Amino acid sequence: MDHQHDLNAEGLYCPEPVMMLHSKVAEMQVGEVLRVTATDPSTRRDIPKFCQMLGHTLVNSCEEESMFIYWIQKS
Repeated sequence: MDHQHDLNAEGLYCPEPVMMLHSKVAEMQVGEVLRVTATDPSTRRDIPKFCQMLGHTLVNSCEEESMFIYWIQKS
């Protein structure tokens, strides 16, 4: 999937991935897409909730061999 930004949160545990996500999204322009890679299973709950609470769009997500990947569009 097309994206302009990457955030590697591999090896980090709650709440670090979401804290990093919050900072990264603040640097982005509206409409840009961020790809997040993480290994913490709690991101399956935390990242969709982050998007819902702040009004960003979770464009897609998938899991590949214990890696969680999310594409988030800034609203």
